[in-house]
Amino acid sequence: MSQPTVQLVTVLGATGSIGKSTLDVIARHPERYRVYALTAHTSKEALLEQCRTHCPQFAVLDSEADAQWLQQALNDAGLPTVATAGPEALCDVARAPQVDAVMAAIVGAAGLLPALAAAEAGKRVLLANKEALVMSGALFMDAVARSGATLLPIDSEHNAIYQCLPSEHRGGLAKHGVRQLLLTASGGPFRGWSAEEIASATPEQACAHPNWSMGRKISVDSATLMNKGLELIEACWLFDATPEQIQVVVHPQSVIHSMAAYDDGSVIAQLGNPDMRTPIAYGLAWPERIDAGVETLDLFQVARLDFEAPDETRFPCLRLAREAMQAGGAAPAVLNAANEVAVDAFLSGDITFGAIPDVVAKVMAMPYPGQADSLERVLAADRWSREQAALTIRQLTA
Repeated sequence: MSQPTVQLVTVLGATGSIGKSTLDVIARHPERYRVYALTAHTSKEALLEQCRTHCPQFAVLDSEADAQWLQQALNDAGLPTVATAGPEALCDVARAPQVDAVMAAIVGAAGLLPALAAAEAGKRVLLANKEALVMSGALFMDAVARSGATLLPIDSEHNAIYQCLPSEHRGGLAKHGVRQLLLTASGGPFRGWSAEEIASATPEQACAHPNWSMGRKISVDSATLMNKGLELIEACWLFDATPEQIQVVVHPQSVIHSMAAYDDGSVIAQLGNPDMRTPIAYGLAWPERIDAGVETLDLFQVARLDFEAPDETRFPCLRLAREAMQAGGAAPAVLNAANEVAVDAFLSGDITFGAIPDVVAKVMAMPYPGQADSLERVLAADRWSREQAALTIRQLTA
């Protein structure tokens, strides 16, 4: 039996939870994968330790000063890694000719450009950055089609749907006998809370997710259900679906990661322990299966599976996201940017948890004066929305 060809992998957002899990899976299969580049925002010490372990050719940070610090530390350690900085360096390590696969795990709008660069270069794109599709779905999917890139979703829900659909599912769900996609949600840490309790929740409470270990921004999004709203938008682009074809189902155990309902009444589900190494390993090895270091689900220990409808009165962000996708154009980019600014303000203690959807709703109600038919215009919508969100927050806190 021949040995598999070694693939070179760039990990965008290597020091975050997805990046760390990706490196764990890669380390389990040194005969298959090697790290080409690792990137981080400002976590230079953590990136240095990852360079010691994985010896990438390049390491990228946000600022030149941090890159200079890292380069000196790499030199002192006798490591060959070259440290660089800035958005263009991120794109360079994503589209480098030597690279086979790119894990796109930078949180937020900052992850759009390098993920798009990987798609345009025809890479195997392991997409964990949902904002790339939320902000520029049509542009991103066009880039994938033009370049012949392989796009594999890494969010556990989208990865589950991918596994539940026929191998060829382009051209609309109905064409392949799929009636509906069922997108599961844990419900977050405030599932059983009253509206009054939710409105006054603290950052520590919002970041205490019951099932998943995630960064602070995505944890807050999970608590508001905006994360599920962004996933709904992403699913529309990934699976050529309309918002009406996607039903969000609250499933507190996070064991069923999502489902596809077919015209004959069948519902196919993907189950597993809540561990991101499963979808990461699926994306790295597809269409093969490899060990991810994850235990097989023990159904006797799970014992029960519960389901309920999401409450869009207590969690209006889900409704706002659906409305943005239905509106189309620049609306999803505006939604995403306003949410990022509002979440940052909440984590900084400037606004309450309950003010997050208020800020997003106020910005979305403003008439945006442009389109979203080019990358430049998408980025312009992002900037406009951030400015309006910041102004709205100042008005709320005045």
